[in-house]
Amino acid sequence: QVQLVESGGGLVQPGGSLRLSCAASGMSLSMYTMGWYRQAPGNLRELVAVISSSGGTTYADSVKGRFTISRDNAKNTVNLQMNSLKSEDTAVYYCNAAWRMNYWGRGTQVTVSS
Repeated sequence: QVQLVESGGGLVQPGGSLRLSCAASGMSLSMYTMGWYRQAPGNLRELVAVISSSGGTTYADSVKGRFTISRDNAKNTVNLQMNSLKSEDTAVYYCNAAWRMNYWGRGTQVTVSS
């Protein structure tokens, strides 16, 4: 059974940092394009960052220079380092794996508030 499990969310003050992790089981991530998406209340789910199987990255304009996506195929994980967090980054963050199939995790809540 394929599973993506996100972790690392929580409450952080503006300007703070969080590191999200996505651990895969039942599959090898090496051939997948991996992505982080987020959805705030009342909004559509939006792309935050993606990393291809070869390591190429793409970021939403709103997070460029603040967020970094990385992958560790040996550990079957994908991470999202989030720095200089803003209140508008508050959302549920979802991990996605896309190749021949498309898989989603259940999400982890990130709240940026003082």
